[in-house]
Amino acid sequence: TKPFDPEELVARIRALLRRSNVAGGEELHSLTVGDLHIDFVRRRVMRGEEAVKLTPTEYKLLLELAQQPDKIVPSADLLSKVWGPEYRDESSYLWVYIRSLRQKLEKDPSSPEYILTEPGFGYRLRAARGSP
Repeated sequence: TKPFDPEELVARIRALLRRSNVAGGEELHSLTVGDLHIDFVRRRVMRGEEAVKLTPTEYKLLLELAQQPDKIVPSADLLSKVWGPEYRDESSYLWVYIRSLRQKLEKDPSSPEYILTEPGFGYRLRAARGSP
């Protein structure tokens, strides 16, 4: 509420940042799956020796999947986190961007190795070659 004390605002922001770091646990700096390497610090994606150019939205989508490797991320959660809560039911956005990511990241986009669809639930990033 107005008027507010700037010192109290800074203290509240620090507290929120402190809680978010504790809740998130260990921060992930990079992830390598097969020949796919994601460097979260530099915001760089490599497939083998080749840099993959992603749009900001594609990168945010990949980041959401990579933060929970091998775990199914519900479609509604991906839509909310990448596009905002008002897009929670806009699954066509997700289909288009998942397809685009697969075109850029997969050797054979029609038979994906990395970004897998879990029908009726969502998507997951396969973190290990042996995982189903």
